[in-house]
Amino acid sequence: MTTVRAQVGAVSHAEVDWHAIDWQAVNENVRRLQARIVKATREGRWNKVKALQRLLTRSFSGTALAVRRVTENQGKWTPGVDHVIWEIPQQKASAIHDLKHSGYRPQPLRRVYLKKSNGKLRPLGIPTMKDRAMQTLHLLALDPIAETTGDPNSYGFRPERSTADAIAQAFTVLSRSYAPQWILEGDIKSCFDTISHDWLLDNIIIEKSVLKKWLKAGFMDKLIFSPTDEGTPQGGPISPVLANLTLDGLERLLREKYPQHSEESYRAKVNLIRYADDFFITGATKEVLTEEVMSLIKDFLKPRGLELSVEKTRITHIEDGFDFLGQNVRRYNGKLIIKPSKKNIQAFLDKVRGFIKANKQLNVGELIVHLNPLIRGWANYHQHIVSKRVFSRADHEIFKCLWRWAKRRHPNKGKRWVKARYFRTQGFRHWIFSGELKKKDGTKKNVDLLRADSTPIKRHVKIKGEANPYDPEWETYFEKRLDVKMEVNLRGRRKLLHLWKQQNGLCPNCNQKITKITGWHSHHIIWRSKGGSDGSENRVMLHPTCHQQIHSQGIQVVKPRPVKRATAEA
Repeated sequence: MTTVRAQVGAVSHAEVDWHAIDWQAVNENVRRLQARIVKATREGRWNKVKALQRLLTRSFSGTALAVRRVTENQGKWTPGVDHVIWEIPQQKASAIHDLKHSGYRPQPLRRVYLKKSNGKLRPLGIPTMKDRAMQTLHLLALDPIAETTGDPNSYGFRPERSTADAIAQAFTVLSRSYAPQWILEGDIKSCFDTISHDWLLDNIIIEKSVLKKWLKAGFMDKLIFSPTDEGTPQGGPISPVLANLTLDGLERLLREKYPQHSEESYRAKVNLIRYADDFFITGATKEVLTEEVMSLIKDFLKPRGLELSVEKTRITHIEDGFDFLGQNVRRYNGKLIIKPSKKNIQAFLDKVRGFIKANKQLNVGELIVHLNPLIRGWANYHQHIVSKRVFSRADHEIFKCLWRWAKRRHPNKGKRWVKARYFRTQGFRHWIFSGELKKKDGTKKNVDLLRADSTPIKRHVKIKGEANPYDPEWETYFEKRLDVKMEVNLRGRRKLLHLWKQQNGLCPNCNQKITKITGWHSHHIIWRSKGGSDGSENRVMLHPTCHQQIHSQGIQVVKPRPVKRATAEA
């Protein structure tokens, strides 16, 4: 095949060799255009913004990166209504060639339903791979605008922002002695499904013809086609950003009514913290929230086709507490305490108990390997708040469940025998649930169940409100935060963390960052089939696509030397 070099111009009509694409150049071209979009957005040069967007969405670099992202994410094996997935390199290369705007017509979404915690079903639409790639392509050009114009205290579905940032801001606002006492817990009714199409087409800086096609594509539910007259294509890559852009401006509106450092602001103590369509607003008195803020929110949402959910929107006092993002925020005797909510704890324990009960046939090692990620993920989520006692209680409940599981497997054995069979002692700990796991090479290794209370409690440093991941000025700031984030993600996997630090967090092939979202593979520089060792001196971390490219092209990887990274205030 003809090798096509990454370029900024239009997509080439020549055949593309997927494994010969220069991914470093692809990423650099896209990042450069995104930085120019940020600059033009700040200057209010909207015609320039649109021209740069068009350049990016017609470029080989943008198209190749869009195809790569939809074939690397978690939904890469989930097809749309056409039952097509892009699995092999030839299909991905063909997708780059076929992803054109001329004659593009999206197919209907495949409707599926997810069960919510209250028993209701949440509708979700799954686009085809081609439609996902086209949405991702335009997302590359739209997200820099959303990050530049977004509300400072909006944290949902935004790169480099998380629930931990939202909770940290909640602590900042509510922990002071003069903090507001009343909370308006807001929830927008069927947000994704009811956003006005007319408002989106009039206000979102994107190609109107393409956006209109997505909005009007409809969906297939059990082979029955239904049109869509309102709402965004929920389930598609661009849907969260469209929803964020729809809700952005509410914080700015509140700031106009209650300017910072003004007497009006000091009297009302109004602050907004939002995560997607869940938000809360603080107020000095209940009257401020019911008479002033509530009417302002309704007027803001009405032209967008949205309204507040009556059953989920309420006003509470801080001493009664409220749940937000799975955590409970409440003041006890004048001191603000944030801890895991009872509902969240119960949901986690039910999930663990359900898995243990449904897998009575698993051996101990396999059971531990499946349980550890559940425990680690839940503990990492709550490690920034007051959760040590909750962790210990959860560990005790998991122990009781495992003890019942172990005794059930050996009804004719005594308790001491069961303890010796499934639990080991180390130092002063006598009840470590442990077992053997068979490795691919046939050997066995011992694995222990992770304890939630072994997760250290560590304060989260909130992201700065004005930080923009697409602005080159913030590059060192986000590098510093990535170091902290990856140390958490790789906790318990010391060898991988050592490799990641050795490489300065970069893939040696494309020189781009390795993150939890991109994923990674461990590559042997000298292949084991050729006598290479399994030690860290013979291994590097690569992106999955880069790993495939290296094996396909026979590229020799050079282990990078560690370089001291620039520091930045987190």
